[in-house]
Amino acid sequence: MNKTVIQAELPPELTARAETYVKEGWATDFNELLADALRRFLESHSSRVTEAFVMEDVQWGLHGND
Repeated sequence: MNKTVIQAELPPELTARAETYVKEGWATDFNELLADALRRFLESHSSRVTEAFVMEDVQWGLHGND
């Protein structure tokens, strides 16, 4: 699988908590932990985004924007 390198600035306390999870074995390394966290965030928010677009379309259909 192709991978993209991303550089990010994280608050020290967030980094420390993530490193603790890795040390405790919840992830094999920091990259896996970040990829899993991002995947879960995107999955949990995709329905909200879709719902917002649908509601916007419904409002436009009912009341129009013109």
